[in-house]
Amino acid sequence: MKQLIIIGGGAAGFFLASNVKSSKWKILILEQAKNPLQKLKISGGGRCNLTHACFSAKKLVKYYPRGSKELISVFNHFQPSDTFEWFSQKGVDLKIESDHRVFPQSDSSQTIIDTFLQETQKNNIEINYNSKVINIKNINNKFEIATTENKFFADALVIATGSSQKMWDIIHHQLGHNIIKPVPSLFTFLCSDKLLSNLQGISFPEAEIHIPSLKIKEFGPILITHWGLSGPAVLKLSSWSARELFKLDYKFILRINWISETFDRVREELFIEKIKNSKKSIYALKIYNLTQRFWNNLLYSLQIKDKKLADLSKKDINKIAEALTNTQLQINGKNTHKDEFVTAGGVDLKEIDFRTMQSKLIPNLYFAGEVLNIDALTGGFNFQACWSEAYIISQYINSN
Repeated sequence: MKQLIIIGGGAAGFFLASNVKSSKWKILILEQAKNPLQKLKISGGGRCNLTHACFSAKKLVKYYPRGSKELISVFNHFQPSDTFEWFSQKGVDLKIESDHRVFPQSDSSQTIIDTFLQETQKNNIEINYNSKVINIKNINNKFEIATTENKFFADALVIATGSSQKMWDIIHHQLGHNIIKPVPSLFTFLCSDKLLSNLQGISFPEAEIHIPSLKIKEFGPILITHWGLSGPAVLKLSSWSARELFKLDYKFILRINWISETFDRVREELFIEKIKNSKKSIYALKIYNLTQRFWNNLLYSLQIKDKKLADLSKKDINKIAEALTNTQLQINGKNTHKDEFVTAGGVDLKEIDFRTMQSKLIPNLYFAGEVLNIDALTGGFNFQACWSEAYIISQYINSN
């Protein structure tokens, strides 16, 4: 019986092992941690956002800043509807939430972990924990894998180690693959501007953010935090521009249209309010569903004192309209979500045959998951790439 070794006991590694025919292959998973599936365990706040309810390959790939072109063929073979079917066959019910994220009905990542452990046990798959790989040799397209304690030999090798710099070094120096330098992706922005002072928790559902130096924009909800700015629009902008922001050392000017209205439209609205409610204080003005705390900070930052609306000058109105539609903030760094840590970088996609996920340089060597230069906007999309890539490998290995 041929030996398959999977380095990495994460989502891709376990899904692959669960789909390979154990009648054909003896399977060993090498995992350096003492417990399996650690990233899956904490994903989605411990509930496990395991995919996204998007059932078109062409639409799905739009959520992947790196790898979208290559993943079209992958998702045509295995996509979220197949993920639903696979887990259903294992007795796991999934649910779609209002934002299209998919979770187990139990709202517990342990449900998914237990499913994989049951599958690997049923298929007599060996799992070695605390197994840190230190060396890989390619010997006539078969492999010698050395850990800190043992040596193993494989007819086929799958590397699914996520964003591990040590494994990238081994893949580059010992297996001859090019590694695209990893940089953080999917992060929030640090900002200490007084406008945001004591406003943590306030959100803006329809904001537009813009980085002029990069000529990039994003639309969607943003959230003021203790350290600056977060929310879907910020995370998307950081993901799509991960490499460009790295080059800027995460220091740049961010322009924000808090309400996604034009300057002229806001200016007109303020003049109407001035006429309609001339005796009202500017601080009491309720406009665009802004919170009182944000409105107070905005007026304070503009040095507009507690005037009656009737007393607002044309200059005052222009300043308010400009602030609502084109606030400029200095961003001074990033803050990475530890639970959703994602990197842009990894094994060069030009060196992978996406019909099989096999190396173009070394036969019988396969890659899956975040070890590749593929990343997505949120955890559910990253997991779907893991399921799909691992499934393709399993089907190809099963046919050999």
